[in-house]
Amino acid sequence: MVLEPISVQRSASPVSSGRSSPVNRQARAKANDELYKKDKSYRRYSSGVERALSLFDTALQEWADYISFLGRLLKAFHSHPPNIPVVPFKSVVAKRLAQCLNPSLPSGVHQKTLEVYSYIFTMIGKDGLSQDLPLYLPGLSSTLTFASISVRPSFLSIFEAHLLKLSSAALRPALKAIVLTLLPGLEEETSEEFERTLGLFGQLREVMRAERSNSEASSGDEYFWQCFFLATITSRSRRQGALAFLIQALPKLYESSPDLSIPVSTRTPMKLSAQAEAVILPEPGLLIRCFASGLADSQLLVQRGFLDLLVTHLPIHSSVLQSRVAPEDLELLVIAAVGVVIRKDMGLNRRLWAWLLGPGQTSAESDGSSSRTPNSVPRGVNGVELGNESDTATKTRYFESYGFHPLVKGIQSMIKFNHLVPSDRARPFRICLSLMDRWEIGGLLIPEIFLTVIESVQQYKGQVSNVDNFAEVLRSGSMFFDGVESGQIWRELVRLIASALSNGPTASSERLHYLNIVNFVITHFNVREEEMLIIHMPLATLAIMAFIEETDQPTETPSIKLLDCFDQVQNLALNLAKSLIKMIPERAFIHRSSEKEENVAKDPQISPRTRGNLEIIEMIQKFYLQDQENIEISSKPFNPIEASDLLLKSASNLAVFCLNSRLPNTQTLEYRVNLMTMLLRKVSPQTVLNKAKLFTAIRYMLESSKTVDFSCFSSVISAIITLHSREYLPIDELSKLIPLCVKHAWSFLTPSNPKFHVETVRTLWLLQSTMGHQNRSIEAALSAIMIQNDLDGTYAVRGADSGKRFAVLWNHTIHISVDYKDTPGQPTKPQNDCSGSAKDLEVMLKRPLFLLLDSIAIEGAELSIFVKEWLQTLPTLERLFHTFIKQLMLFDFLKLTPQSAEKPPLTINSFKITDDLETCFYYLETLSNILRRPSQTIWTVLTDEVATDQGHLLSNPFAQQLSTLELECPLLDKLLLSLEEPDVFIQVALLDCVSASLKIRLSRASNSIPAVPGNQRLASKETVQNTRSSLATERPKNDLPLSPSVAPPSQLIKCLIKGFSSRENRALLENWVIFLVESLPLLSDTIFQCLIPLVECLCTQITKTFADLKRLFQNSQSINAVDPESTLIALLNGLENVLASAHDRLTKDESKSLSTKAPEQTQGFFGNMVSGVFTSETHQTRSATANNRLTVLLSFQDTVRVCFKIWSWVGEPGEELSQDPTSHASFAYTSLRMRNRSRRILEHLFVAEALECLETLAEIWQKSVLGKATYSESLVFHLLYVLDGSRPKHTIPAIFDAIYSRTNPSALDPLRKSTLASDLTDTEIVAFLVEYSRSLEDDAIDEIWTDCLTFLRDVLGNPFPHRQTLPRLLEFTAILGEKIDNTNFGEHRKMRRELADLFVRLLTATFTTRPVGFTQEQITVDPINKQVEDARQSIETTQHRKGINADDIVSILTKIVPSLPKILIEPDRVLAAATSISAGVIGPTIKSKYFPDNVKAPTLELLSQLGRIPNVQKIWKRDIAEAFNDLKFFSSRITIVQTWWLPLLRQWTLLDKERIMEQLSRLSTPTTAGIVFGVGASKERLDADRKTQLTLRRIAVLILAASEDAFVIKIASIEEKLVELLGATTASSPSSSTRAEAYMVFRALVLKTSAIHLAKLWPLINAQLFSAISSVLQAEQPDSFSHLSVLQACKLLDTLLVVAPDEFQLHEWLYITDTIDAVYRPAEWSPTALVDEVAEDMGSASTSPAQHPFHAISHELSSKASSQKIPRRPLLTTESTSGVKREQLANKVLRPFFSQLSIWSFESNYSLGTADLKACEDSLLVDLFDESTIVSQ
Repeated sequence: MVLEPISVQRSASPVSSGRSSPVNRQARAKANDELYKKDKSYRRYSSGVERALSLFDTALQEWADYISFLGRLLKAFHSHPPNIPVVPFKSVVAKRLAQCLNPSLPSGVHQKTLEVYSYIFTMIGKDGLSQDLPLYLPGLSSTLTFASISVRPSFLSIFEAHLLKLSSAALRPALKAIVLTLLPGLEEETSEEFERTLGLFGQLREVMRAERSNSEASSGDEYFWQCFFLATITSRSRRQGALAFLIQALPKLYESSPDLSIPVSTRTPMKLSAQAEAVILPEPGLLIRCFASGLADSQLLVQRGFLDLLVTHLPIHSSVLQSRVAPEDLELLVIAAVGVVIRKDMGLNRRLWAWLLGPGQTSAESDGSSSRTPNSVPRGVNGVELGNESDTATKTRYFESYGFHPLVKGIQSMIKFNHLVPSDRARPFRICLSLMDRWEIGGLLIPEIFLTVIESVQQYKGQVSNVDNFAEVLRSGSMFFDGVESGQIWRELVRLIASALSNGPTASSERLHYLNIVNFVITHFNVREEEMLIIHMPLATLAIMAFIEETDQPTETPSIKLLDCFDQVQNLALNLAKSLIKMIPERAFIHRSSEKEENVAKDPQISPRTRGNLEIIEMIQKFYLQDQENIEISSKPFNPIEASDLLLKSASNLAVFCLNSRLPNTQTLEYRVNLMTMLLRKVSPQTVLNKAKLFTAIRYMLESSKTVDFSCFSSVISAIITLHSREYLPIDELSKLIPLCVKHAWSFLTPSNPKFHVETVRTLWLLQSTMGHQNRSIEAALSAIMIQNDLDGTYAVRGADSGKRFAVLWNHTIHISVDYKDTPGQPTKPQNDCSGSAKDLEVMLKRPLFLLLDSIAIEGAELSIFVKEWLQTLPTLERLFHTFIKQLMLFDFLKLTPQSAEKPPLTINSFKITDDLETCFYYLETLSNILRRPSQTIWTVLTDEVATDQGHLLSNPFAQQLSTLELECPLLDKLLLSLEEPDVFIQVALLDCVSASLKIRLSRASNSIPAVPGNQRLASKETVQNTRSSLATERPKNDLPLSPSVAPPSQLIKCLIKGFSSRENRALLENWVIFLVESLPLLSDTIFQCLIPLVECLCTQITKTFADLKRLFQNSQSINAVDPESTLIALLNGLENVLASAHDRLTKDESKSLSTKAPEQTQGFFGNMVSGVFTSETHQTRSATANNRLTVLLSFQDTVRVCFKIWSWVGEPGEELSQDPTSHASFAYTSLRMRNRSRRILEHLFVAEALECLETLAEIWQKSVLGKATYSESLVFHLLYVLDGSRPKHTIPAIFDAIYSRTNPSALDPLRKSTLASDLTDTEIVAFLVEYSRSLEDDAIDEIWTDCLTFLRDVLGNPFPHRQTLPRLLEFTAILGEKIDNTNFGEHRKMRRELADLFVRLLTATFTTRPVGFTQEQITVDPINKQVEDARQSIETTQHRKGINADDIVSILTKIVPSLPKILIEPDRVLAAATSISAGVIGPTIKSKYFPDNVKAPTLELLSQLGRIPNVQKIWKRDIAEAFNDLKFFSSRITIVQTWWLPLLRQWTLLDKERIMEQLSRLSTPTTAGIVFGVGASKERLDADRKTQLTLRRIAVLILAASEDAFVIKIASIEEKLVELLGATTASSPSSSTRAEAYMVFRALVLKTSAIHLAKLWPLINAQLFSAISSVLQAEQPDSFSHLSVLQACKLLDTLLVVAPDEFQLHEWLYITDTIDAVYRPAEWSPTALVDEVAEDMGSASTSPAQHPFHAISHELSSKASSQKIPRRPLLTTESTSGVKREQLANKVLRPFFSQLSIWSFESNYSLGTADLKACEDSLLVDLFDESTIVSQ
């Protein structure tokens, strides 16, 4: 607000009236009555009036009774003594007359009432009416809103004859109410009363002007206009009449036409007329808010009228707006005015343009829009005129001078307010879009607010999580964006780019913010218009690269390179340039013959490629800033050819600079090279490029860098390929770079780092594809690397590193298929395809392959050992042999040729001199070396048969004699010592020797050669399954004979554990695995003793290796690990073999004990699983075997956990986000390989021990549900879906067995019992069953139907052991019902009926074995510490939602109840189930002694679900009624009431609308008859008070819970009961203690009833508020009004002021000062409003306002009133009244409340905020459910 330097002053609280002891109006009226009572004639007259008034309560039934009553009353008034102009019982008379003006009564009653009013006013005279105006005016004030045509003249006559004859002092407090009273008479300008009402306003102004004009030289209309503006602001329904009066009476608030030649800042404001000055004094902000309210009105005619007033009376150049009001107020008015454009009404828009663009708009331009002809657009900025049309330029300059700045600031304030509601957030965007219809406005506005709009949309994305909300805001923002010219858009974007990349003091955070805005625009808005793609994007990209290239140059000025985050800024800018280049089409760089050359700025003396970066930047900025980026009238800085030349030149310079750097930033180098590569693919091949400089830089980078980041390497290779395909790089030059490229690619093929294996192999084959299949440069480079520094033939004795790298290259090559092109061009990208031909391998890998195979001939060499092992496990041996065959087929002398065509005998060709026999011999010798020690895999490939060989040592005839030497012991000692030596490859020979010795040891005991061949070495990696005959099929009986009784060496286990634990011998881990497998037969007798250490060691190493492998693929992390991929595979193979051996031995041991009880079945680790039977436990009498089984199962559990962790690698939350995107292909390959290997192991484990493995997975699932694991619980179910041995028909019976093993094991077959090795309870198993069955597809129900029904019947046969799990089994049954409802199989109807019967029986058994009442008896609720209880409830709810809390039957039933019709089918069954649930859950809960503390959210949710089922409403309504009528209902927690009880009660009232009448019938009329004195009487009165209080509170809760106007037809009944109760006294029963609850009912009615339906309640409300608040003034508190009653009356008044119904605004002046006097008080002001009188009487005026608790609220309103709209909330909050003792309410709560209420109300209206109804409802709920305010028994 703007405070003018006038005589009046603003006060924070009422000033003293000057009286030492103020006398209130009631005391004065009482004193006058005492004087008249002594007169006999007055007593007779008073008695007649009293008799007439008594008729109102007894005889009024029809409208004729009202007329009769009024006639009797008027007759009684006629008998008044002439000398006593007094109305007896005037408060009651005023109340009854106001009730007779009820809108529902006929006009005859209204006419008669006005006649009585007129007589009373005539009788009491002017002085009496002045004194009693607060009594009579409220009843009259609303008459015009409903009066008929015949009534209106009488009403206006009363005003003319009586009210307007009063003095201004009498009318001043009620002036706003009088204005509101008369405004309905102005709504119809054609009515008969319009002129008469308008004349009344003139008389009213004269009355208010008379007294002031006598004392001051002014028009005297200031107070009238201020009250009029306030009335217009607050009363929406009377705004039409206010507009009519403003049109007639508002003076013009401007001087003359503006002189645009004089700047606004230097212009001298002209003096306004006295009438105009009266409009804006003392508070001009009210004028602004009056217009703002009118412009924001929902009626189109009101908006149009106020816009007309703005144009005609308050133009924007007026000195009132430009100098007299605050800038914030002008912004408020401008924003309110431009807000009308959202309606898209041409009439509104035309008026708005006239106001913003000034006078003189021609009719031709009044259609609301104008053409955007660029040649005619005057781009005037700050008064600069560019156009040729003087009128158009004048309009633009007018808007720029007066409306531009407030509009910009207002729009920016709207945008920066950061609304979270999408419609509010998008409102300024839609306004701006509509304003762009006028280019005079949009041309100036858009450059100022464009970035603000974009930033607002960007910020909103981070502020909300709802995608739909952001999409709505983005849609509005995109519409605005599309309406802006592309030149303006890119001018702002280029300016942001320049600010972010130019040298200067700009902070790093700001630079990043600018670039993020540009990136946000490109990624979220439509930037693919043709002009953007062809012109602006190349220029923006060129600007980015020019700025970055300029930073590469040395400079003397402060450079951006000095910033800490320079690399981050640069990389973000480069990434932005990449995004732009991706969108630029190739046609943007093609010169079009139709393009006008004159539109391109040229300098013939300057070549485009010789332009410097600064010159390029200057030309681009000039194009955007000075030429106004208009393509039609300005010259483009570069044509397409020049643009492509400059872009490619700049991109190549950026790449060259980074390539030549000694320590370049990895990401920067990648971005720069990729940028150049993308441009090379876009521009024409004829574009000039400095090839020599670029090639030199690439060679320098490849030569100088020993290690290159893969992303950089990949970018450089991509650039090389693109240069060759675009004919910049000839094949001979490319061949020179091949060795360098291959050298770096070779470095990424190390087995210890598989992160980029797939990408590297793809890159090499992409290079090969580029060069064509005839070029062997890559093959030569690979061969050179493999024989590097080995020209003397010693290659084979070197290390195996080169061989391992080649193995990686070979293995990944089989997944790649390459298409070659013999002609230069863009190569085809290699695809993942296993069908690549052998030709692909030969092109690049043939010569390196034979170099590798040459090492086989040298025994003992490290490389030779590796190659032999590699060939034994190579899954693509057929490709290798195909290479041999193809090479041998090239020799003609090896071919067989036919002699004749008839009978072609085959002959061998003879040798020739030209035959290359040496080469042929080389191939044959190499092949012979491969076949010299063949593995099973080799023979399988060649002959499809298993080749067997007894081995050299064991086939020796003297092997038996060596057995007595026990060579294995010293060899094992030597092997242990070798683990400490640096040369680990000596372990290879030792492992072979020890393996042979162990076989001799085994043969010594068995006197036979072992069945396992000596050289049939088990392989590692995933191909190991090819060497074991028991993985997929059943073993033959003689495959696993009983092991001989021979003890293994004591050092063997220690040696194995140490060998697997050592990280130094990871390269030999495959040999150790083979050694382990070959040693297992010797460990047969002691396998159970050594199983736990071996499995623990292997699982530990697997976990560590897997962690290393995961970290390897994470962003920018490197680890020191040796080939984690193959290491992990080898460890898994070893673990699998150990478990296989242990389980095989366990199976044999158990088969002995079970042979007499069961038929012999083939058992084994991977044997076939018998459906429904799991051999999981042996006979209990064999304790040793049972211990062995437990040992094996514990090992199985550890393995399942480890394998599940590996399998869930990709499924872990956040795993994909943490991966390095550059290694995506390698990550996908490696993760898939690990998942497949672990899945196969899990499948084998499930085949062997399905039940135990399933329990382990259930335990894993439980931990994930409880949050003890990082993976999602759904992964367990996904695993079960993909395992071959875990189909639902196998899994479900296994789960049933697990349940029975814990609940009733004696009923289960011993072969199907669980060993209970897992820490799972029966409830957790059932929870797993429920979630697993819920996750199954509907079609799977066919497989498990029979087993499920059998299980449920067994449970019902003996439910007691299952009592803990019955609730979850009930949920399981419901899931079956839902799934069968979605399928069609079998006898559908019969099956559903059978399931329904089981469900009903199970429900009965659940309530029988676990009654809810019993469980609730164990609940102890602490009513004091309810926060702890809420936290516990939250935890229980979370557990229930995750599916593990089987005891929570209520939550389980909540899930089931909605599906009851699907499960039970028949309505009778549904009704019976609902009845059972109600009797078993709802009833005991409500009847419990802990009610309502025992009522939790699940219980109420269950109650809500029951109410939605058809045909069960009767039961549901009974439960609701029982709970609602409980005496302890109002002890419920507020959160529970708000969330659950209110919706339930709303549904209840919709189904049964007579509930409120039932509550009303329980209210008894207060009476004193029959009450005796004594203790009994007091107790009876307290009981009546308590019952009445509870009933009133229930009525208030029902009203609050119902929808708006739900009980309109019951208002009369409610009023009748309230009138009776409000007449109670302290001696009646019920007493006046119920008055507070009656006020709560009033509050509920005000909040939930429309104002029009509250008309008949105002007399009652006014009387009660007046009496309650007046009681504070009395020396002794009257008995009828307790402190709580007064407090509730104040809260009722507070609520009325917040909601502000239109009719109550006519009565506000009775309680508060609702005019400008609340802030600007006259010098001799005394309070007349009741609240102000009470505040003065309580002495609050002498207290500092800052000490009051409400001062902060009022101060906040005052400070924010001008800047933003804040919601109106109650001043009396729960926080301000809680904790205050009753005797302290007056001083600590009421006194500050009274002192601040008037000011707070004025500031609330001044802020134009809307009512916060939610806050009012919450405050009322707190009071209703405050049990401490209820009378205690």
